[in-house]
Amino acid sequence: MTLLVVLEHDRGEMAEASREALTSARDLAAKLDEPLHAVLVGEEAEPLAEEAAKFGAEVVHVASHDLLTDYGPDAWAETVRQLAEELDAVAVMAVGTDRGNEVMAQIAAREDLPFVANCLSVDAGDPWELTRVQWGGSLLEDVTLDADRKLLSIAHHAVVAEPAPEAADGDVEQFEPDLDDEMSVTMVRDRVVLTQGITLSTAPVVVSGGRGVGSADGFAVLDELAELLGGVVGCSRAVTNNGWRPHASQVGQTGTRIAPEIYIATGISGAIQHWVGAMASKKILAINTDPEANMVVKADYAVLADLHKVVPAISEEIRRRRAG
Repeated sequence: MTLLVVLEHDRGEMAEASREALTSARDLAAKLDEPLHAVLVGEEAEPLAEEAAKFGAEVVHVASHDLLTDYGPDAWAETVRQLAEELDAVAVMAVGTDRGNEVMAQIAAREDLPFVANCLSVDAGDPWELTRVQWGGSLLEDVTLDADRKLLSIAHHAVVAEPAPEAADGDVEQFEPDLDDEMSVTMVRDRVVLTQGITLSTAPVVVSGGRGVGSADGFAVLDELAELLGGVVGCSRAVTNNGWRPHASQVGQTGTRIAPEIYIATGISGAIQHWVGAMASKKILAINTDPEANMVVKADYAVLADLHKVVPAISEEIRRRRAG
């Protein structure tokens, strides 16, 4: 028996979520006293086996097939399902990204098994007891999982990805699933690049504005600060609703979930939907005139003042120090 982890990648580039998955799975595999196996789908993913070993994968299965040229939820799920069956896996897990949860849900439907998504903790007793995020982070639910094969995902950004104290062997084994053409009903065929360089989801610094910015023109000072800090500008849903910034800039449950080193939230009240998207930030600085605003209350640091005075002052001080 084994613990099998689904690793995400994009055309041979390992997703950070995969490192989180392996970090979490190492502890679970140790508690279960089961070997930790990982699966990479697609021939181009094989070079990632060495990195998977650094994060604790004892065996890395590289699945290849004519239909596995790019991501497709049906083909990926059926591939992982067949491999889990062959390995007699006690559990299959991933990280709860859109892709991770989609693949795991497909497996659950095919096997008629329960699937617990977005877990924060796992107690692999008899039965298993898990705590997972519900309602966009406003509710933590305790769940009992009793199934022949456990299917779960770990909440994205709930675990800090760390290499194993000692790299595992990472033995590579080839796997060819039995797939028919119906598995390609949904498949990535082409991509359109909307942004290049750092993005909202990958930026080390995010400077966001909410309704308190006042207008589309008011974001000029935020653009300036973000450029000085090597970051990007985000916004709240109220801003996109007003047409001041595009939806692609929205931070939140219905926008982008971020995890920068610092999140500077200006003029944002911090409704639960926005907080869910920002709560994985390492540090949060709130700039707001309302001391009772949810973002101010939950932030690591807060400045109670007019953002239109504070933000330009921060930018000016950065320029002064760099000039000196």
